[in-house]
Amino acid sequence: MGPSSTPEGPDSTPAPDSSSTKGTSSAKGTDTGSDLAGRVALVAGGTRGAGRGIAVQLGAAGATVYVTGRTSGSERSEMDRPETIEETAALVDAAGGRGIAVRVDHLVPDEVSALVARISGEQGALHILVNDIWGAGIEWNRTVWESSLDTGLRTLRLAVDTHAITSHFALPLLIETPGGLVVEMTDGTDEYNADNYRVSFFYDLAKAAVNRMAFALGHELAPYGSTAVALTPGWLRSEAMLQAHGVTEATWREAIAHAPHFAISESPAYVGRAVAALARDPEVARWNGQSLSSGQLARVYGFTDTDGSKPDAWRYLTEVQDRGLPADVTGYR
Repeated sequence: MGPSSTPEGPDSTPAPDSSSTKGTSSAKGTDTGSDLAGRVALVAGGTRGAGRGIAVQLGAAGATVYVTGRTSGSERSEMDRPETIEETAALVDAAGGRGIAVRVDHLVPDEVSALVARISGEQGALHILVNDIWGAGIEWNRTVWESSLDTGLRTLRLAVDTHAITSHFALPLLIETPGGLVVEMTDGTDEYNADNYRVSFFYDLAKAAVNRMAFALGHELAPYGSTAVALTPGWLRSEAMLQAHGVTEATWREAIAHAPHFAISESPAYVGRAVAALARDPEVARWNGQSLSSGQLARVYGFTDTDGSKPDAWRYLTEVQDRGLPADVTGYR
């Protein structure tokens, strides 16, 4: 089994090397700073994990970031995790951007509509939409008939319906300004998921659906000068993943002793830097409708993880872990 997703946002993922399919990228995106100053982003599902990493890195580039989710300082979602949207917004501020926390249940159309109306009223534009909403329980290694139907259908609602509802309300505002970017966060690239069963019927279906959303949105957004992509991190060191391995971000390498392939793991900042690189790229339309990974984009844009490495988890997963080879990240990070 490869990287896995965790609460309110995918926390996993490797990908095919399609960096050559649309030409060579410029080095733009390797610097932080205020190059996204004046840009407005909505990170839907920014409470923790990949969503938090993306929000913070957009903030580090100077963006104003609306951070939404169901867990606030006063109320927790069904995931019952301690991380809050207010904490993420404060991290965006500390990184140099402006973080605005708004508690939203993205399954409730009226709440999403009100959110977009607020963004429009306060900012007058929306330039970046990141659909990272998840927050679903997962039944691993269960057939469709062994799974709880209630849990499985709830997974699909939280992983698929939320993205569709958010796009329905947010995209009319986003397309008012040419150059908009939509990032559909998922687990696994199209290529990997097409050839590999993703641990259960409902999880497999949910992740394939989100990848397809980016393809469909790419067709619908192109006439308006906007771009949609699907993006997957690798084996993500989310808060839940670190807790599961009994380590912290500072001590994560200790987990390699009992989970050798964890050596390929990456911090949430890595996929966050991937989104920031896409957002600052004037030629981002070359990726329209494609399925991308953090490791793939690092090779193109030149950004690194917090330790200076460039982990390419999906290539590693395919060439090392899935082949049953001993853990060895040489040449993969």
